[in-house]
Amino acid sequence: MKKLCDFTLSFLLLKFSLILCTSTEPSCFWRIQNNEDNNGDLRGDCGFVLLTHEGPIDEKFYNYVINFRIPARRYEYFLVMFFATDEINKNPYLLPNMSFVFSLIAGMCEDTLGFIDKRHSPQKYASNFLNYNYGLRKRCDVVLTGPSQTISVKLAINYRRPKVFFGPFNPNLSDHDQFPCIYQVATKDTHLPHGMVSLMLHFRWNWIGLVISDNDQGIQFLSELREEMQRRGICLAFVNMIPETMQIYMTRAKIYDKQIMESTAKVVVIYGEMNSTLEISFRRWQDLGAQRIWITTSQWDVIINKKDFSLDFFHGTVTFAHHNDRIAKFRNFMQTINTDKYPLDISHTILEWNYFNCSISKNSISKMDHFTLNNTLEWLAKHKFDMVLSEEGYNLYNAVYAVAHTYHELILQHVESPEMAEPKGIFFDCQKVASLLKTMVFTNPLGELVNMKHRENQCAEYDIYKIWNFPQGLGLKVKLGSYFPCFPYSQHLHMSEDLEWATGGISSQVPSSMCSVTCTAGLRKIHQKETADCCFDCAQCPENEVSNETDMEKCVSCPDDKFANIEKTHCLPRAVSFLAYEDPLGMALGCMALSFSAITILVLVTFVKYKDTPIVKANNRILSYILLIALVFCFLCSLLFIGHPNQITCILQQTTFGVFFTVAISTVLAKTITVVMAFKLTTPGKRMRGIMMTGAPKLVIPICTLIQLVLCGIWLVTSPPFIERDIKSEHGKIVILCNKGSVIAFQVVLGYLGSLALGSFIVAFLARNLPDRFIEAKFLTFSMLVFCRVWITFLPVYHSTRGTVMVVVEVFSILASSASLLGCIFVPKCCVILVRPDSNFIQKYKDKLLY
Repeated sequence: MKKLCDFTLSFLLLKFSLILCTSTEPSCFWRIQNNEDNNGDLRGDCGFVLLTHEGPIDEKFYNYVINFRIPARRYEYFLVMFFATDEINKNPYLLPNMSFVFSLIAGMCEDTLGFIDKRHSPQKYASNFLNYNYGLRKRCDVVLTGPSQTISVKLAINYRRPKVFFGPFNPNLSDHDQFPCIYQVATKDTHLPHGMVSLMLHFRWNWIGLVISDNDQGIQFLSELREEMQRRGICLAFVNMIPETMQIYMTRAKIYDKQIMESTAKVVVIYGEMNSTLEISFRRWQDLGAQRIWITTSQWDVIINKKDFSLDFFHGTVTFAHHNDRIAKFRNFMQTINTDKYPLDISHTILEWNYFNCSISKNSISKMDHFTLNNTLEWLAKHKFDMVLSEEGYNLYNAVYAVAHTYHELILQHVESPEMAEPKGIFFDCQKVASLLKTMVFTNPLGELVNMKHRENQCAEYDIYKIWNFPQGLGLKVKLGSYFPCFPYSQHLHMSEDLEWATGGISSQVPSSMCSVTCTAGLRKIHQKETADCCFDCAQCPENEVSNETDMEKCVSCPDDKFANIEKTHCLPRAVSFLAYEDPLGMALGCMALSFSAITILVLVTFVKYKDTPIVKANNRILSYILLIALVFCFLCSLLFIGHPNQITCILQQTTFGVFFTVAISTVLAKTITVVMAFKLTTPGKRMRGIMMTGAPKLVIPICTLIQLVLCGIWLVTSPPFIERDIKSEHGKIVILCNKGSVIAFQVVLGYLGSLALGSFIVAFLARNLPDRFIEAKFLTFSMLVFCRVWITFLPVYHSTRGTVMVVVEVFSILASSASLLGCIFVPKCCVILVRPDSNFIQKYKDKLLY
């Protein structure tokens, strides 16, 4: 009953995996199983000896040569060898009238658990059947070795015959001084670091772990990957260099485990060979439950035979494999394979394959009701699919053809030179075989040009795959995209449009692998000290600067006519601002200026109308007229500060302000001097009377005004006022105002006015107690006190404000100081003239004194 349940569960899971396959293009894959093979020794690799024989061979040849259980890891290699040699033997233009077969190197490709009949070893049978003795080295046949570089190096040292390595490209084997008789058919991973970095950039991963083998190849990959990552702003969280010696590795294994498990990097790149301590580490980390995205090469398409069921794209293996065309005839070969000729039960073979993944065509039959574990061959015949070889399998396919073309060329040379004593198809000159093999250029049946001499400089394309894990060792390999290094940079990486399906639809959010949280728009990066460039803090952009992208190093300043929004993500247009008449404050100040000007004119009219009255005549009515006219212009000059500024108004603002206020203050000073000198006339003396009669006090006005005109002239010549666009005073606005030009000149003008006001105040203060009813000394004193108080208050307030508020302060100070002069000097007199006219007669005042 238990076995029946297990069988039913396995069948349902297999059926579910096949249904998932209907969403992809047709392809099948083989991958590595965690089986009982001994890893790390010669039995982990294969060595095929390619032979030619004139005439046909016995159909039972391979049943004698391969008399052991083939390890599941190596099924693909044997099928490729069967298929390639069969295809060549059927080709009338390649090695015609010759049988192209292979044998094995003793001890390689064998399963230690399988029974091996020593009486019928492959070398012994091939030697007897083909008159070939490998030990005596009578012939110079090419050997195909792989996929481990270590095994190939051992063979290169022990056997001085031409060898073709079909494993991943290894730069060490390209040293023909050290290894003169070994050649590689794989394409060099020149652009592999670039492709991996492009994938990281696509998913915005910038905090990456790296695990490599501690050898020359790993160190070279580290150098290339680190250089490309630094160019693209990606950082290495850690680098684990796994020693190749097992004893050294065991002493450090826990350190490597801790590094992987505790690191915040969720993406780890693995680069190195299988059958090594690196593979042991990888399996340990999976057993420890390290949930990472492993980015590696196609030889790491491994799946540990777990019972878990996971469609999680973001915890598994992403592999880069050289793009290889599909061999269409291989499917037909699998379906029509002669099991009497080849020592394989194809149904058993497919089930033994750990990573046999078929993605069925969308147009193929979708009903799987009759699929069972016992009719696999029938199922293969019914469904349309292609079989895609692994990278090593495809390399092996090309290697077989490279040797076949080499043998073909040697046979042609033998035919053209009849004097050669060698039998047809038997070669003894290894140097000649090697020389021809390393320069061989041919086109394989798929139309791909293969150049054995230039395998390092090819611009190879990569396919990017993701492995899904299923229970019972089953799996599905999904193509995520491709990498084209020869295309323009923007077109290097092409991800599949159905990536959402490829990721299982489990999560729409790509996991992050970052040292620091992304700085969103409106923030900028601040790098931490003594840490990687990818580790940083985020800070808001400074004033009027924005960042509209993530992870910006510096914020961008907004143009002068724009300002940054509150989020500091965009620059918004600034509104133009100035003290306009349309504004409530501008309208109020304008009305105040016009009102005070009108009042001043009414006072002037009143004084002119009552010019013969004692109160008007007593304090020099001409000076009163001048003062009132000056005050009118003082009030009106404040209107120059309201409205859109221009160059003319900027110049007139300061000059009219300075000149008219100078006239007003100097007039007050003249009136004060007149009052003092009038009382001096009561004492005998002709000098003072002469001064009064000549009108000398009135000269104070033109003299003081002339001095102010000179100061304003110097100001306008040296540094005149100009229009300023102030973008700092008010947020989001461009304040248009008049710049004083020279602050010193402005302060000199104000200082000169202040000195005149202070002089007038002192003189009026000294004359405040003079005994005359119509003497205005007290009013002058109080007016100057208010005037000085206004402008003393103005200075700190003015310098502490900006923008339109500063203009308002200046306008208000002009109106307040002018109003103080008008109110303190002339309002009391107007009250006397208009309200108490009886008080405006000297005679009546004298009569009261008599009584």
